[in-house]
Amino acid sequence: MQDLIAELQWRGMIQDIMPGTTEQLRKEMTSAYIGFDPTADSLHIGSLVQIILLIHLQKAGHKPFALVGGATGMVGDPSGKSEERNLLSEDILNHNVACVKAQLEKFLDFDSAKPNAAEMVNNYDWFKGISFLHFIRDVGKHITVNYMMAKDSVKKRLEGENGMSFTEFTYQLVQGYDFYWLYKNKNCKLQMGGSDQWGNIVTGTELIRRKDGGEAFAFTSPLIKKADGGKFGKTEKGNIWLDATKTSPYEFYQFWLNASDADAEGWIKIFTFLDQAAVTQLIAAHQQDAGKRILQKTLAKEITVFVHGEDEYNKAVETTAKLFASQHAAAEDLSEADLNSMDGIVKVDFSTAKINDGIDVVSFLAETGIFPSKGEARKMVQGGGVMINRKKVDAVDKTIDNSLLLHQKYLLVQKGKKNYFLVQAV
Repeated sequence: MQDLIAELQWRGMIQDIMPGTTEQLRKEMTSAYIGFDPTADSLHIGSLVQIILLIHLQKAGHKPFALVGGATGMVGDPSGKSEERNLLSEDILNHNVACVKAQLEKFLDFDSAKPNAAEMVNNYDWFKGISFLHFIRDVGKHITVNYMMAKDSVKKRLEGENGMSFTEFTYQLVQGYDFYWLYKNKNCKLQMGGSDQWGNIVTGTELIRRKDGGEAFAFTSPLIKKADGGKFGKTEKGNIWLDATKTSPYEFYQFWLNASDADAEGWIKIFTFLDQAAVTQLIAAHQQDAGKRILQKTLAKEITVFVHGEDEYNKAVETTAKLFASQHAAAEDLSEADLNSMDGIVKVDFSTAKINDGIDVVSFLAETGIFPSKGEARKMVQGGGVMINRKKVDAVDKTIDNSLLLHQKYLLVQKGKKNYFLVQAV
């Protein structure tokens, strides 16, 4: 069996670790789990670290459990949140759980013929039969309020303006019971998660110790931060999702390709399965000639293939070449097929009549939805951040009319450095 902890440590994927965890993993095949919160119908790249942890665990010969929180999703995790979260309806939650399960099945090996086959569990399956009275008698009496209030996730919220509801206060007990149930029913001895989950995770190990006299283990991975202090996994459009209908493979690829040098050096260890020798070699080559962006290109390739497959990666590279490598080529030189095959482009329909009559650029940008308002469109035009057919728009009173149409029906609009729109006159 491979040494899982040593592998994760050189990758920078271990933050907190409970004493005895390394020894347990060296001793025998160990069952371990990570919980995924179904707050949306897709996971985003923040969840990728946890998916990758489960893959490393399985590669090292251990058995992974992916827990989708059908029950905990009803309560809402207060960790890292400054205010109470809106509770989802049961229908939405069930839909989200089904979508998240389908995504996780793409990444782990569920072949039941293997002793360390992955398993999927939903904590609603064991919580649906538990009454409130049963829970507070059987679980609540083992964990003191003092213990629960000492947790950072609770302390921060209690000190804040809005306080914390009883619902969210109980979350760590509910998550703790998940670990206890899996320990008793699936011989699961290890829980992993992001560092913001440490308090909830150790509540589980404590419940196993106090209620059953058992020994359980835990470790967490650091939360990913960007070198410039920006929030990881966010762009001006919002989250980078794993679902191709929410974030296109092209946009997904571009996110990694545009990583800073400092971020790429850390992320290539975490988000790829390249071994230490290959990563060391790539970092050295990048440092010799950062202009070639070797790290970013390798990172973007590895992770796009991993999430979306080789074909989508190739399409993303092709689209990038069309949009960026030929920046100096006139838009008029792009064929209709070129325009329509650009995968990452957002396609927008707009009235032919309005274009025939002529419309000022600010109204055009707002009415197509490229900008949410005329004010924002005007500001971006004035700042030189808008191009139409690869020519900078330098006046807010510029008229958009049919003389600008490519192939009598298209306008190629660029907003900022990376956002492209193909407007079709209909």
